[in-house]
Amino acid sequence: MIPRPELLTHLSASYELTAGATVSGDLVDAVRLALPVLDLRPGDSGEIDVRRDPALGEEAYRLTVGSRGIEIVAGGRAGAYYAAQSLHQLLPGSSYRSAGPVSGSFIGPVPGVRIEDAPRFSWRGLHLDVARHFFPKREILRLVDLMAMHKLNRLHLHLVDDQGWRVESRAYPLLHEVASYRPRTAINYYREPAAYDDVPHGGYYTLDDLAEIGAYARARCVTIVPEIDVPGHASAILAAYPAFGATGERHDVLDRWGISPAILSPLPPTVEFLTTIFDELMGALGETPYVHIGGDEVVLDHWAGSAEITAYRDSLGLATTNDLQAWFLRRLADVLAERGARAVVWDEAFVSGGLRQDTVVMPWRGMGVGRRAAAAGHDVVATPVFPLYFDYAESATADEPMAIGDAITVEDVAAFRPAPGEWTDEERARVVGAQAQLWTERVPDARTVDYRMWPRACALAEVAWSGTGQEGFSGRLEEHLGRLDAIGVEYRPLAGPHPWQRRRPHRPSGVRVADVMARIEDMTHDPESTRPSM
Repeated sequence: MIPRPELLTHLSASYELTAGATVSGDLVDAVRLALPVLDLRPGDSGEIDVRRDPALGEEAYRLTVGSRGIEIVAGGRAGAYYAAQSLHQLLPGSSYRSAGPVSGSFIGPVPGVRIEDAPRFSWRGLHLDVARHFFPKREILRLVDLMAMHKLNRLHLHLVDDQGWRVESRAYPLLHEVASYRPRTAINYYREPAAYDDVPHGGYYTLDDLAEIGAYARARCVTIVPEIDVPGHASAILAAYPAFGATGERHDVLDRWGISPAILSPLPPTVEFLTTIFDELMGALGETPYVHIGGDEVVLDHWAGSAEITAYRDSLGLATTNDLQAWFLRRLADVLAERGARAVVWDEAFVSGGLRQDTVVMPWRGMGVGRRAAAAGHDVVATPVFPLYFDYAESATADEPMAIGDAITVEDVAAFRPAPGEWTDEERARVVGAQAQLWTERVPDARTVDYRMWPRACALAEVAWSGTGQEGFSGRLEEHLGRLDAIGVEYRPLAGPHPWQRRRPHRPSGVRVADVMARIEDMTHDPESTRPSM
């Protein structure tokens, strides 16, 4: 994320960089985009030379700043983009303001350095749940900008859950007309009496919005990973199209948290329905190498109680309802593979068995099940509740805004190792990255997203890029917060929240993350552990 001392070779001279510096060579659009503070026009003084070196990886780069100018050598467009981000981090924090340095166009000297760098992991992700609370397009584009600044490159959007559907569908318009809205939202804490705000909540992204988001993200070396979570978490879908459910009964879009028994049918019409949705979604986003299909926290009772579904299971030669769940997810993964995309699933889908070998597994219930998935030959993205669920509070005090539980700190994230040393070389090689999750039951607005995400996501960026938290991170983070200030990110201060950030106070120790991890990791050894476990 932030250039680290061991990557820097200090040269004897600095370079005077002005807002009129020019860029020559290949990959210039990436450099221009990453350094908007510069007015990169031909004919002015100064030069940044950008060249491609095929021997480097796509995201690798060398950045040299000396008396003869600035040279960027990159393996691909992403490498040039990240080199320019590192160059930007050598400039004053004021250069991150939208209008550039407030003192004028002069940027000032850049220290003479040589940086050689490449990421340890190819998947460096953030997840945002836009189903529980909807965040408009402008917030998604802003998050892409912040991710790109930190060299994070996967934005996982959780687009559907019991509490809402968030994508336009021209083939099935009731999805955005009906399923995107709930009349009220629960505001009570865990195990407290039900209470509601009685304020309608809703919203969705049009297909044109998705096209814009996809193009905007690709330009900044960020891949959008859409999630259509099935077959459970289906109340919103079945509020619009109950015929695709296991019982045919209509459900309401949930106004409370938790999970309902609503589940999609595994029969062929449902597969055809979801295939159409995938086609619309991928057609809008453009190049979509990954689609998340969920597979988590599924209540299979309605499948087991349906004579039609049981007969269909028997016709497929499957012995149990869990086998049918595995078959259903594999069938959807086959559909995606035909369209050039890889399926991504939560770890319950791996435990149920039967996945395509190219399916990516996200072990949210702990790295123990992640290790088993890696040993089975699946690519793994580390996503454990501890320390990568950012909906948990950062301290066990009532000073925090209401959170699902406590506590996960910046230091916890920085200490995380996605591919632990005790794993075998083959298992570690299957870990393709790490991703933090922000579930939004108690994240009602963009200001709270900022508070929950940053600066913990800064620590994630360091770990996902280098494989470990590096020595001196805390000092570099304190300096980096000045850049977030300049951008206007309302992060959680390291010393604790500002008074105005203490809305709806947290209930300390209502849910302890250590207790959660012990319970859910134990459940991963049960092949029928699809039921909700939180």
